[in-house]
Amino acid sequence: MTGATRADGRTGGRDEEERGMGQQHDGAGHGHGGHPGEVRHDREFWEDRYRSAPQVWSGRPNPQLVDEVGDLAPGRALDVACGEGGDALWLAGRGWSVTAVDLARTALDRVEAAAAAAGPEVAARVRTERVDIATWDAGDGAYDLVTTHFLHLPPDVRAVAFARMARAVAPGGTLLVVAHHASDLRTTIGRPDLPELFFDPEDVVAALDPAAWDVPVAEARPRTATDPDGRAITIRDTVVRAVRRA
Repeated sequence: MTGATRADGRTGGRDEEERGMGQQHDGAGHGHGGHPGEVRHDREFWEDRYRSAPQVWSGRPNPQLVDEVGDLAPGRALDVACGEGGDALWLAGRGWSVTAVDLARTALDRVEAAAAAAGPEVAARVRTERVDIATWDAGDGAYDLVTTHFLHLPPDVRAVAFARMARAVAPGGTLLVVAHHASDLRTTIGRPDLPELFFDPEDVVAALDPAAWDVPVAEARPRTATDPDGRAITIRDTVVRAVRRA
């Protein structure tokens, strides 16, 4: 698996494309204000993070998205916590009609600008909406694909978000959840010391009705990343791909 590049040129397989947590470097919060390691699930926190730089992420799709849904026929997709839209634009470029949602209006403005720059065909397939997945009703069975990458929420909020995302998947559709695995806390990558925000594949699977879902992928998938001191290390992603039975 190849690593992507952050907007500031650092590499590491997009290990910093997290939502719901702040990366720490040299004891300081990265990319946002507030106390080092502070994480809040609120609009102000994420608006501040995106306003801190003209571009935070590389604009490339997350590699697990490419690996897991690259062979799917395009349809209706929901990208939850879409950030600046690297995943949403990749999906739209492959023919998907994408609803990209995020807490931060600043992030969504960048999605719209990037979609416009990609051309009218891509722009026509991308719609943005500022929402909180913990309270927003995405609709029953409205999407052929629901995907979220590095959305790290408190356990009670996470359970509600997973339930809402699962409910939004149409019969025969796919749910893809990718997140930082708790084992990253035992590495030098620099995750916040907030273990309650991390979860295993089993936590995602447990939120799904086994009578209604097939789960072809549920694993802690290793990949190579670069830590703040420039060392190559192995970290892991929680990766769950589930298919709702028709």
